[in-house]
Amino acid sequence: MLTFRLVVLSALLAASAGALAKPYCGELANAFGPFDYRTPDPDQLYLVEMAHFTEEVQQGVKGNTGTLGQDLDYTLRAFPNHTKALAALSRAALRQRTLQLPGARYAVECYFERAVRFQPDDGLAWGAYGQYVYALGENARALPMLKKAAELVPDNPAVNYNAGIAYFNAKNYELAVQHAKKAYQLGFPLPGLRKMLVDAGKWDGKYEVLPAKEAGEAPAAAR
Repeated sequence: MLTFRLVVLSALLAASAGALAKPYCGELANAFGPFDYRTPDPDQLYLVEMAHFTEEVQQGVKGNTGTLGQDLDYTLRAFPNHTKALAALSRAALRQRTLQLPGARYAVECYFERAVRFQPDDGLAWGAYGQYVYALGENARALPMLKKAAELVPDNPAVNYNAGIAYFNAKNYELAVQHAKKAYQLGFPLPGLRKMLVDAGKWDGKYEVLPAKEAGEAPAAAR
């Protein structure tokens, strides 16, 4: 049943890429916001997070003012590209094996579509979108999103790592190695991608991965 629903959702979102995108995933206009999470007014962000994005909401334990879906929905309508809330939404939905959390206005993928529609130059939002689609098992559809994320925030280690994973699974080993090396040079700590490339005989062995403190000042990891 879940597989069927995934197929239906993917088809609907693909069909909505043009004029139907807004009606399907909702207008961005909101009573409070929308505001850009990258450059928030501290007071506005505090008002939203103190009530609707508490630690328990972020961890997916429970909602604060209503259901978990309601609080994440409020947060993401006020700050559509709130990448921490997008990540929390993805984790909760995947854990519950659902495409729409109880209380949420939209299907999970709609919140990612809204984020990149609101701020199409936000590389971290594209990265979060790609990670969610990849987690659904749709590597081919996730890859262009992760590629776009890497183009927009080329010096983000997590974005490069995730792009490398997707390229590896697409058997594009040259680009997988390229993104892996960049991720590790920027201080990404997990060795999984490099091990995958070594095991596949694709790691050239000519590149020394530098510890984060020697790789220069690495940018902050994805929010």
